[in-house]
Amino acid sequence: MKLVSYLKEGHDQLAVFVDGYLYDMEVLHPDLPNNMNMFLQYWEDSFPVAQVGERMIKEGRISKDKGFPMDQAYVLAPVPFPTSCRDGYAFRQHVASARRNRGVPMIPEFDQYPIFYFTNHTSIQGPGDIICMPDHFEKLDFELEAAIVISKAGRNIPAEEADEYIAGLMIMNDMSARRLQMEEMLLNLGPAKGKDFSTVIGPWLVTLDELEEYEIPAKEGHTGKNWNLRMQCWVNGVQVSDGNVGDMDWTFAEIVERCSYGVTIHPGDVIGSGTVGTGCFLELNGTGKLNDPNYQEQWLQDGDTVEMEITGLGRLKNTIVAEPTDFSILARKKTAQ
Repeated sequence: MKLVSYLKEGHDQLAVFVDGYLYDMEVLHPDLPNNMNMFLQYWEDSFPVAQVGERMIKEGRISKDKGFPMDQAYVLAPVPFPTSCRDGYAFRQHVASARRNRGVPMIPEFDQYPIFYFTNHTSIQGPGDIICMPDHFEKLDFELEAAIVISKAGRNIPAEEADEYIAGLMIMNDMSARRLQMEEMLLNLGPAKGKDFSTVIGPWLVTLDELEEYEIPAKEGHTGKNWNLRMQCWVNGVQVSDGNVGDMDWTFAEIVERCSYGVTIHPGDVIGSGTVGTGCFLELNGTGKLNDPNYQEQWLQDGDTVEMEITGLGRLKNTIVAEPTDFSILARKKTAQ
């Protein structure tokens, strides 16, 4: 099932996507919650009912005129108001390449435990414009990722049980302002201002039952589901990234295990995979310069379009838009004493 949130009469409305059309939850059943947050809160009751309604649409028992074309909707993030947003670090290829490009060895702790950071869950957005301040354009970057959303509360969840807490998968673009990020992390804190302005998810949430045909074993020594889903990104129509969700070393189940240790996770919590190998300009530029000293760095600019596609999860499109201001916090940085 593909679950879409869109703007309806000033509020987020939850719908199911079938063959290009959106059908509101009340069309499927009058008792279903009509927004994603409530749907996730009552997932175990609501999801089976919604599945029956979706099947009725596909069988023609709910007529097409009960829906409307998705291209007529103002589409929001699938989870417009997540309870939190964490981002993992699951792809060894990306970590190893980024460290190699900086001239430092692969860190052995990567293979010992999965890590994550908290980002700004109030800056979650869906398809459309990404509004950026002048300082964001100091090495503005995309990051190609997959993400999950949690569908029931839990605490101290072992990885062997963690997939039961996942509602589904979606595309994530973890936007990054690299100069802000790198300056701040010199003080061993962050990434904070390098990340807090926009995290994009969408265009819909795909439930795990729809991804069963793509399931593959986790990598040796790891626990949980994994999926053979190709990941691609284009900037202004030119492909720049190509990877696969199946390349994740740490599974989402293992990341959930760590996230929930001593902490309750909640329905509506979003958790990203971390960047896939080749999935950002920071890595691509570093590799390019390593192979060719004359390589010209590329970063996102005002007016650029970023399109991401993951097999089974759809295509997510955004346009970079400059805020009409010259206000800069970098310009206010104190000089060294």
